[in-house]
Amino acid sequence: MELLFVTIIGAALGLAVRYIVPGRDTHGLLVTMVVGAAATAATWVLLLWLGFTFDGGWIWVLSLVIGPLVAAGIAWMLHRRRADADAALLQRLLGAR
Repeated sequence: MELLFVTIIGAALGLAVRYIVPGRDTHGLLVTMVVGAAATAATWVLLLWLGFTFDGGWIWVLSLVIGPLVAAGIAWMLHRRRADADAALLQRLLGAR
């Protein structure tokens, strides 16, 4: 049950990342939310395998910090790649005249 809670909170934090990280016009609405939820859930499960208990505080803190950080990294990377791809396409189209 805690995995469901932490995943939902991770999705909400991932959605908040969308409005914090610049360049949200270069990726979809749900990208950061889905990445945040997936990274939070994966972190939670990994920490459980490493011996953390579900009722401990550190598993919550680490999961809810790492998930949004991964979402922010993906959003930043997508923004950079899209800007580079758009610039390359523009140069290719202007050079084709």
